[in-house]
Amino acid sequence: MTSSDKFIQPAIPRFDGHYDFWSMIMENFLRSKELWPLVIDGIPKLGPTPTKAQQRTTSETQLKDLKVKIFLFQAIDREILDTILDKSTSQAIWRSIQQKYQGSTRVKRAQLQALRREFELLAMKDGKKIDNYLGLTLSIVNKMKSNGKVMDSNTMVSKILRSLTANFNYVVCAIEESNDLNNLSLDELHGSLLVHEQRMQNSQPEEQVLKVMYDDRVGTHRGRGRGRNNHGHGRGGRGRQSFNKALIECFQCHKLGHFQYECPDITK
Repeated sequence: MTSSDKFIQPAIPRFDGHYDFWSMIMENFLRSKELWPLVIDGIPKLGPTPTKAQQRTTSETQLKDLKVKIFLFQAIDREILDTILDKSTSQAIWRSIQQKYQGSTRVKRAQLQALRREFELLAMKDGKKIDNYLGLTLSIVNKMKSNGKVMDSNTMVSKILRSLTANFNYVVCAIEESNDLNNLSLDELHGSLLVHEQRMQNSQPEEQVLKVMYDDRVGTHRGRGRGRNNHGHGRGGRGRQSFNKALIECFQCHKLGHFQYECPDITK
């Protein structure tokens, strides 16, 4: 028999805590070896006066059952095996696993449905930082993974891009136009969004400084105008913006709250 004619033995499916999926794969594995009836029917019990044929059949069945137990021991972690009290037969081991984990599989399925809904409704709130939002997103993704659902990177990238706040709109458009989203990793997206967020934070102090400079310039011009025009033309004039007189500096005494023509030092 050549190497190409050899049958490749299937790997023993490892039990990962999700009984429904594992039991389906393991059942097919045992059926392929004609050993599944031992899990369903168990080892037949001998009567008080068994015949030699019955004894021989029972011995052969026990030997096959040992093979099934070996497969189960290789499929199940030691920590889980330690919780199984009856390991006398493969049927006893299988039923113990079924009782312990089949119910929790239903619970995990219900939890997964709730997490999927939470993931779809998730959106970034105004005032939140990118690190916080991505951390919340990954927290939900990791919970889904622990319940049997592995989220691919493309799905996470698309979800994040469509759920950011409005001040990220133009950077989202730039990312979508300059990158292949199928190949864009979550780390690359995170880095781009952090750079944009930092730029927005740096621009806010500049805008505040410009506003203060503009307000000061308007107040200064008005103070000078009052100083040159003692008749006070333009007070409450049309088209002029309202101002706070408490911010006006007198050019005579350099105190706040009045114009030069109103300065008490002049009237003394």
